[in-house]
Amino acid sequence: MSENSEFRPGPATGVGSMPGGDAREAAKTVAGTFEGPETGMPFLAELPARGPGADMIGRTAGMLAELYARVEPSGWRLGDRPGRDTKRARSWLGEDLDAMEEFTQGYQGPLKVQAVGPWTLAAALELHNGEVALSDPGACRDLAGSLAEGLREHLAEVRRRVPGADVVLQLDEPSLFAVLSGRVRSASGYRTHRAVDRQLVEATLRDVVSVQAGGPVVVHSCAPDVPFALLRRAGASAVSFDFSLLTERDDDTIGEAVEGGTKLFAGVVPGTDAALSDPAGSVMGVRTLWRRLGLNPGLLTDAVTLTPSCGLAGASPEYARRALAHCARAARSLADNPE
Repeated sequence: MSENSEFRPGPATGVGSMPGGDAREAAKTVAGTFEGPETGMPFLAELPARGPGADMIGRTAGMLAELYARVEPSGWRLGDRPGRDTKRARSWLGEDLDAMEEFTQGYQGPLKVQAVGPWTLAAALELHNGEVALSDPGACRDLAGSLAEGLREHLAEVRRRVPGADVVLQLDEPSLFAVLSGRVRSASGYRTHRAVDRQLVEATLRDVVSVQAGGPVVVHSCAPDVPFALLRRAGASAVSFDFSLLTERDDDTIGEAVEGGTKLFAGVVPGTDAALSDPAGSVMGVRTLWRRLGLNPGLLTDAVTLTPSCGLAGASPEYARRALAHCARAARSLADNPE
């Protein structure tokens, strides 16, 4: 899948996290809702409620090659050797992979896995002195290299377990805007780390994206001001975002992205328990955006994949099931009536 236009993620998917701590139950829900290209793209579920090591940062820290992290009162801190926190993170990832493998026997089609991207990781992982890695350009470089190597191994493992899958990598970058705008706080909380040069941010992301060797990469951010153009230049095949945070000033970059073949993963369903509108109501804003941009309605279903607005870790298990199913139904509504 070297061309964005060949990337067909399907009409709907989830962001990644699910409630509870039962890996088999989560994998069963995902596989039962998204059975393939017609209904949506299954994904490797993450269950942060299990505790440190199952959380977003700890899980990805456990994937790093030749870098290790441990839990401190202030958060995750890089250390010299793998300890119990690293082992716990890797054990839970193995449990999730086992469950996914069980419920995707014989599956063929796109399959998504998630990891924290290099800049959100650098804004969260602490160095020995207590400051985050973002404070040290050399540490950022080492961290990105370690992440890239760890992701290569992880992707190879997923392909081995589900040989019929076209593996899609999602990089979670909720802190990207804060990194670009100099809003990441120092350890003391009294100051912020300086903004990172946009060209360096882009180049580092491009290096990590390249681990997919031409395969599709989604970059997810449920924060405001998603830098669509930068992510496109860094090689993202798709951008995943909270649709409710868009403003009309995003129109031009979104229009350019769509016309350039970039897919949009539009988060249109609330990520925590809420009353769900009818499926057509959930996609009304997407149709309105399309009309405002003057884009061909025929492109809509190929260009847009529907998701919850963010991960579902804070939802009840029952709501999480309904939210994923609602994404699939809303996608059908969009396909039946793109205009």
